[in-house]
Amino acid sequence: MEKISVFLDDYRKAPEGHVLVETIDECIHLLQTFEIDHLSLDHDLVSKSRNGLMLVHIMVQKQLFADRITVHSANSAGGKAMYHYLKQAQHDFEMPTDIKVLLRPLPLNSIPPNYLHKY
Repeated sequence: MEKISVFLDDYRKAPEGHVLVETIDECIHLLQTFEIDHLSLDHDLVSKSRNGLMLVHIMVQKQLFADRITVHSANSAGGKAMYHYLKQAQHDFEMPTDIKVLLRPLPLNSIPPNYLHKY
């Protein structure tokens, strides 16, 4: 099965080579349906209660992961909470330790070309 890359954001456009999803439900569907090479996550979405932090809780609970996970949220507190939750899940062996988890906040205005492809 071919792997896909997924970009969760309701404001920014997805970088080249990534499938754009705007809700955590769309993201969960892709995690359940496809093998994901790279998953890039935002915290703040249209739904204030169904945000990126809720998604990472569901991912750990349902064991839905990608090979690499980047938290790209410009929301400093929300992005850090997502990152720390995933790293704690790895520490507690609730998530595979070989998954690369990165915190790389992106500006709201634009995404530099190939920004997400360097890691």
